[in-house]
Amino acid sequence: MSILTPEQHGAAAHSDGGWDSGEGRVVPVQTRSERFSSFVHNDFPPVTGLEAEWKLTPVALVRDLIDGQLDGSSYDYTAPAADGVELEWIDRSDARVGSVGIPEERASANAWGSFEKALAITVRGDEHIDLTVSRSTLGATPRAAHTVITAKANSNATIILQSGGRATLSENIEIIVEDGAALTVVSVQEWADDAIHLASHFASVGRDAKLKHVVVSLSGTVIRVNLAVHLDGEGADGDLYGLYFADAGQHFEQRVYLHHVAKNTKGRVNYKGALQGKGARTVWVGDVLIGAAAAGTDSYEQNRNLVLSEGTRADSIPNLEIETGDILGAGHASATGRFDDEQLFYLQARGITEAEARRLVVIGFLSEIVQRIGNIELEARLHVAIEKELERTAG
Repeated sequence: MSILTPEQHGAAAHSDGGWDSGEGRVVPVQTRSERFSSFVHNDFPPVTGLEAEWKLTPVALVRDLIDGQLDGSSYDYTAPAADGVELEWIDRSDARVGSVGIPEERASANAWGSFEKALAITVRGDEHIDLTVSRSTLGATPRAAHTVITAKANSNATIILQSGGRATLSENIEIIVEDGAALTVVSVQEWADDAIHLASHFASVGRDAKLKHVVVSLSGTVIRVNLAVHLDGEGADGDLYGLYFADAGQHFEQRVYLHHVAKNTKGRVNYKGALQGKGARTVWVGDVLIGAAAAGTDSYEQNRNLVLSEGTRADSIPNLEIETGDILGAGHASATGRFDDEQLFYLQARGITEAEARRLVVIGFLSEIVQRIGNIELEARLHVAIEKELERTAG
């Protein structure tokens, strides 16, 4: 952490805190790569809600997961048998645990120190494998969980993590994509309406390997997914997608960090969300870092939000840092708005009612992400879920 005075930047103390506390007046760290990390909960200072990583989150609603005692026992899950995939509970001492992730905030560290065994999902073989791992009986007791997904060298798989039912959960998910592997990880949050879920995903992508990561958040009171992907091997590829639909009183938060470490890597970040109902809130923070050794990088990130009613709020914060001038391209974009009047007029001019025109626009807007998943069954089910959300809008 750099020790600087505000005067060096012509700035003054603000809500992130830290400038007025202690000798030297420490400027808060904004760069993801420079943030403090630790496996130990108490190594992090108490959360006040003013910190950069917490100020957009309803801290009072997630306090039990940040500081409370968590049940770290194994839970029930269902997954069909599939050749080339092994599922097992492993001890905390297993070398895979902690191999790609270190908590960057207090809630993640609390979960890390609380789980008893980690669910390990290991993929082998070059034939494509689809596997859905479902859980729906966690209950309302505050819980911790840990998952390690490993795609062995040259393997090919789609792993869908399907969550439902009641939950008060903080978890860490580590994703290891070895050289030449192609892995898709889809995290689907369809919790009960009162669920609270904090998740940190950590991923390392090896040489000439590909990771497609998709976050789908459709229900729950507070859903916060914090993703950090490191393109560590030359020629690594990361496609990071997100889809969320927030209703009245729901808070859906997505934080994305894509670090181009090695040269000739490619990254695409595309998150889309819709909001409807009083108090619906979404947060998207996207950080892309192109490291000094990442020559030949091709990277782009964007976030789009569609507001369907009054009383909603969407925060969208893209950040891009470049430490080398030898890149193919890099950019970012963000937009939040209502329906495109020209699109609605075009459809209505062809005999389509206004209500149906609005439905078609929303479905078309979100379908871009759904179609990226590559699993026909899940894509069809998500289309149905989006239709149900739109029925609430019509109501």
